[in-house]
Amino acid sequence: MQIQLQIENGRRIAVIEAAGREKVLTDVDSALDLMMQVRCQADADRIAIGKKAVHEDFFILSTGLAGAVLEKYIQYGVKLAIYGDYSRYTSKPLHDFISESNRGRNFFFVADCGAAVQQLAQAK
Repeated sequence: MQIQLQIENGRRIAVIEAAGREKVLTDVDSALDLMMQVRCQADADRIAIGKKAVHEDFFILSTGLAGAVLEKYIQYGVKLAIYGDYSRYTSKPLHDFISESNRGRNFFFVADCGAAVQQLAQAK
């Protein structure tokens, strides 16, 4: 995993690049580890990560992983944008969750890294 710092709109945004099929966000502990690495290495509280680096369980809402991770990130003041293609998901609850998140200020699900950085840069 590599952390690339981008500064947009005065905001420090960590763009996470995983190697190959590496899954960076697999459970709550790995999400907290990621947050700490980003804070220590990039002094950032905004994270953009590709969907391919996030374990598939995150997108199965019944596992509770997405809710637990998002709860922790809110608690610690971290904003997260996950970018990738969500078109293969047919779950209405997941689509509702994505839509609701995108209307908020803390979590975003977007198509590409550029959009993730822009959302995080504009978030208050």
